[in-house]
Amino acid sequence: MSSAAPRTAEPDHLWSVDEHLDDILATVRPLDPIELNLLDAQGCVLVEDITVPVSLPPFDNSSMDGYAVRVADVAGASEEYPASLEVVGDVAAGAADPVHVGPGQAARIMTGAPLPPGAETVVPVEWTDGGLGEGPAAGMRARSLAPDGATGQVAVHRPAPARAHVRAQGSDVRAGDRVLEAGTVLGPPQISLLAAVGRGTVRVRPRPRVVVLSTGSELVQPDEPLRPGQIYDSNSFALTAAARDAGAIAYRVGAVADDAETLRDTLEDQLVRADLMVTSGGVSVGAYDVVKEALSHAGDEDEPGSGVEFRRLAMQPGKPQGFGSIGPDHTPLLALPGNPVSSYVSFELFVRPAIRTLMGLRDVHRPRVRAELRAEKALTSPKGRRQFLRGRYADGVVTPVGGAGSHLVAALAQANALVVVPEDVEDVAPGTEVEVVLLG
Repeated sequence: MSSAAPRTAEPDHLWSVDEHLDDILATVRPLDPIELNLLDAQGCVLVEDITVPVSLPPFDNSSMDGYAVRVADVAGASEEYPASLEVVGDVAAGAADPVHVGPGQAARIMTGAPLPPGAETVVPVEWTDGGLGEGPAAGMRARSLAPDGATGQVAVHRPAPARAHVRAQGSDVRAGDRVLEAGTVLGPPQISLLAAVGRGTVRVRPRPRVVVLSTGSELVQPDEPLRPGQIYDSNSFALTAAARDAGAIAYRVGAVADDAETLRDTLEDQLVRADLMVTSGGVSVGAYDVVKEALSHAGDEDEPGSGVEFRRLAMQPGKPQGFGSIGPDHTPLLALPGNPVSSYVSFELFVRPAIRTLMGLRDVHRPRVRAELRAEKALTSPKGRRQFLRGRYADGVVTPVGGAGSHLVAALAQANALVVVPEDVEDVAPGTEVEVVLLG
């Protein structure tokens, strides 16, 4: 996978959110297209327009179980004066050589079966006696139980106009029509359409493989007992789930202890299955910020053009960030802060667009709307920082959830949006219209 080199800036440069994102999106390149079997292509993005080679349906066929007849033979039919027709055979779905329907005749026909020669319309079995010589039939007897149902007489109790209950050839799509455009994400309906027009494989950009790991000697896996000073590792679960939600194939590595050599070895081991690597924690200015220690000069000698730059962003939460590439293939790496809210907000702003770019999507961003702020008091925001507050959005109104703390996981779980407070705004009064990033 190829990628451009990220920009560099002066060590004391304070990056804006937009500068950092622009640098990421200018660096990350869409994955090369591959040919995949249909089910393997689910969730992938088409790189070709799909033109159908055959019409759908490929032939006139019945939309009902009933009898294929001529219009004139059932004109004026009623329950009092039914039309009595000779049944000349069955037409089942998949029939290659259907019977011919002549004057005064009918063919018992099944849903999806081709309209036989001579027939002009279909009467549902409920409009007939089903060949039983009684009142309206509720359905057909199974052929295996009553093979004689395909012969004899049938009484038709209602008339039918021409081509009633007939699906016309090409009524869905016609041969030569373009049914899917390049850039389409393949979901179940699109997979169904491709199969229906005879495509067993399709050319797509594959779903990106994203490796997620968190750092910190204090982190413990869920279900394990906590010792003094320890916390459960939630970031790797949150980020892996978020990567899958964005469309990636995500691999959770788990927590790596605060040891630079161990981290470097782990990252090197994971490169074989990564189109993008995401770490959380260890990117600030502390003595144990292992990601920064391990990757600040990664690749300077052995891998020219690679390396990770650590930056300060004018945002809250998520001021410390890292971005660059590692390994011989210059695999992009985004290093996120360790606080859970900072990590998740950073993912939504930076990692998700990178994943969507790797997929080859045209629109890589979450939708944004304007909404009325509904709060008990004015929101405050640090000057010069773009703040992202958790909120609940519904019907044009957004309400803050929890405080501004970057550790408030419970509040994050209740949020479905981020309230954006611009860098030049220090307080936002209730009733103000604000920008909102929709998360779900």
